[in-house]
Amino acid sequence: MKAITTVMKTVMAAGAMTLLCPAANASEGVEINHLGVNNTLVRVTGEGNYIMLPVQEANDDARVNVLVDGKIAETIYVRLASSKTDYTVPFDLTPYKGKNVILDVVTPQGRSSVREAKEDVCWKGIALADKLDYTDRETRFRPLFHHTPQYGWMNDPNGMFYKDGVWHLYYQYNPYGSKWQNMSWGHSTSSDLVNWEHKPVALRPDGLGSIFSGSCVVDTNNTAGMGKDEVIALYTSAGTSQMQSMAHSSDNGITFNVYPANPVITLESEARDPNMFWNERTGEWNLVLAHALDHEMLFFTSPDLKEWTLQSAFGKGIGAQDGVWECPDLFELPVEGTDEKKWVLICNINPGGPFGGSAVQYFVGDWDGKKFTADTLPDGSIPTKWLDYGKDNYALVSWSGAPDGRRTAIGWMSNWQYAADVPTMQYRSANTLPREIGLFRGPDGEVYASSAPSPELLGMRGKLTESASRINAGSKARSFRLPEANDGVCEILMDIDAAKADNVTLTLSNKAGDEVVMTYDRKASQFSFDRTRSGIVDFSESFPAITVSPTYEKNGKISLRIFIDRSSIELFGNEGRFVMTNLVFPTQPYSTLSVASSGNAKISNLKIFSVKTK
Repeated sequence: MKAITTVMKTVMAAGAMTLLCPAANASEGVEINHLGVNNTLVRVTGEGNYIMLPVQEANDDARVNVLVDGKIAETIYVRLASSKTDYTVPFDLTPYKGKNVILDVVTPQGRSSVREAKEDVCWKGIALADKLDYTDRETRFRPLFHHTPQYGWMNDPNGMFYKDGVWHLYYQYNPYGSKWQNMSWGHSTSSDLVNWEHKPVALRPDGLGSIFSGSCVVDTNNTAGMGKDEVIALYTSAGTSQMQSMAHSSDNGITFNVYPANPVITLESEARDPNMFWNERTGEWNLVLAHALDHEMLFFTSPDLKEWTLQSAFGKGIGAQDGVWECPDLFELPVEGTDEKKWVLICNINPGGPFGGSAVQYFVGDWDGKKFTADTLPDGSIPTKWLDYGKDNYALVSWSGAPDGRRTAIGWMSNWQYAADVPTMQYRSANTLPREIGLFRGPDGEVYASSAPSPELLGMRGKLTESASRINAGSKARSFRLPEANDGVCEILMDIDAAKADNVTLTLSNKAGDEVVMTYDRKASQFSFDRTRSGIVDFSESFPAITVSPTYEKNGKISLRIFIDRSSIELFGNEGRFVMTNLVFPTQPYSTLSVASSGNAKISNLKIFSVKTK
């Protein structure tokens, strides 16, 4: 399949077969043989690069064994349509050109007779196609400047690495529907962290199971014996049990060869999401593995990426313990304004976030190459810290090998409470904007992690549409128009001095009455984000929410940088010292920003920029 480039938004290529519209009657070259009430053979008798499979999301998955010359080549799971077709998805036939291909389908629906089974609309909708049509049919909520899959389901980012000026982003991906299933590694690349080019799926389920999250490194010293500068991936094989497997790539991560001696790590209990890095001080590889149900992280060492030794564990009874621990990361950073360095252990958790569902917690401490020791409070306890105080930043991990010593990270912009129910269908989920992780010491003396927008994001800043060098905010709101272009997508900057005010309220609204209310409470040193009336909120009882973040200041002064996309708002305060990431689904684009205050607040350097597209 030819790669398609995403420039600010996912730019779709025209073709012959529609992905998201109901398919036409089955084309010639497809033969349907019903064997019983739940079993059907679909024979490919004609020519075509793809066979299109009609999907109805309300159904359960059908199991499809792909038989090639009589042998099972792979197994996929598809919610085949019974009463209506929501959209169609492609199965790629090109690897099996010149061979006999049969889809052995076992459907989950109970039927009383074969006649009833034959009435499922999927059988008439299955068709062959030579090309795919990626035309975007969901521009209403499709992000303009966030990475999204062309179609299908996406969750955790994983396996990210930087090499030769290219940022590689892999992600948990379902090519056969917009709900979780068939976990594979989707793949996109970028030279600027804004414009993304879609690549072929990099890793697909195999005999050991689905491909869950993991990490990649560039093996510059050929420690694994696969070749100098080989890209090595470690990931979780999730079959009956979870185990850790290896693959390697000699073409910069486009294609991978699965290590024949997999798995390389096995345990007696569930563990996943291996994250590895080279430790210069000890001259060996270190790895963090989430011991998911035990609510802890396991630490391993290896000389060659193949033989791993368990060294220690961290986490039991520490931090947020209400959900499974997943998607770890471990790295060292300097503390801003000092000569001190500290280690940060990222621990994504689901559920158990501060406002329900999934979230990113972290610990600050020290790492000696074998054991992580968390910093403690004066009473000896280990505090729970959160990297983002919105509801929609999860599975955040960083790129391996980022340039200039940067610790650049990205998350999945959703929440497991409602990710499968958000009001999109052609695709589900986007990534957050890329962020630069840092450390700073707060007013209480504690070391905290900051999360600031990556510098590359300045490159998408467009026309200055509104500005005010200085205004006084009071009880009567001052209003500013958002750009009309691109559905109000924009970037907002401002500085707030609330030393003589109790609070400052920012409201994003539209003519339909939707509104997002953001409030800075000076006395409490808190910032809140209210999306309860933000637009479409009734698809999940967990979606309407008010999230609250500490601002880590005591002087009544904050600076804000707010990114508004078609279905998300990301707010960065005080250069990332507090962050809130929240999805929104307005019934029409937000068009106005209003500023009001209880007391006399000074607003300075207010600027609203449109976002450039190519």
